[in-house]
Amino acid sequence: MDPQFLIQSAIPLVKEVGAFIRKEGQTFDRAVIDLKSQNQLVSYVDLTAEKMLVEGLTALTPEAGFVTEEATVARNRHAKVVWIVDPLDGTTNFVHGLPVFSVSVGLMIDGKLCGGIVYEINLDECFYAWEGGKAFCNEKEIRVSNAINLEDSLIATGFPYYDFEQMEEYLNVLKALMHGTRGLRRLGSAAVDLAYVACGRFDAFFEYGLAAWDVAAGAFIVQAAGGKVSDFSGGENFLFGKEIVASQPRVSEEFLHIVRHHFKG
Repeated sequence: MDPQFLIQSAIPLVKEVGAFIRKEGQTFDRAVIDLKSQNQLVSYVDLTAEKMLVEGLTALTPEAGFVTEEATVARNRHAKVVWIVDPLDGTTNFVHGLPVFSVSVGLMIDGKLCGGIVYEINLDECFYAWEGGKAFCNEKEIRVSNAINLEDSLIATGFPYYDFEQMEEYLNVLKALMHGTRGLRRLGSAAVDLAYVACGRFDAFFEYGLAAWDVAAGAFIVQAAGGKVSDFSGGENFLFGKEIVASQPRVSEEFLHIVRHHFKG
């Protein structure tokens, strides 16, 4: 399986699903949402979008496995080809009419991340990359920022919304970053945060409590754009380990040190 072929073939499908979400957002009624768990919302838009993605990707790769947020399909995640799908990353933003949400599709082959697509729906920006290639936004090559140090950096994060066991550690990291950077931003879509690290709008990003579908595509795009991605200990368990640090190389060591120091317990 050729990652470039698969990613390029999947982009029109992702944009089609994004157009569906954009259209539904114009008349969306909050009364139709459901609560999966504390502060985790789902609607018919998420479910329909996921079904559209699964059907389209299955047509492209009939034997593929899936890891999906809404569990609309049960497919072996240990298949040779696996798609990691978040049909609507930023559902709470979507429900409240805040224009920051995305479609995220990651690609694994033989257990290794080798491609990703993040489509920021409202700005019509499609970020993508494949193994052996560069990273792009709407066909234009992108790279991580060239900030020299952390004090010149803009940092993205996501607030804990259901797992509050490490709240004190998290707030301590925020405090350190408030004193030592240009500022912090919380957009509400981890996939968008990572895409923005890849194109240099953010210099670094960290969050805990995330699932594979939140980070798979964006993490790969960051790496293809010249950035570094790890878990909080500096290891490689960011996909299924529910914690991620992503940054451009010049600030990566200092940024990771701050996160690791406060989460080391």
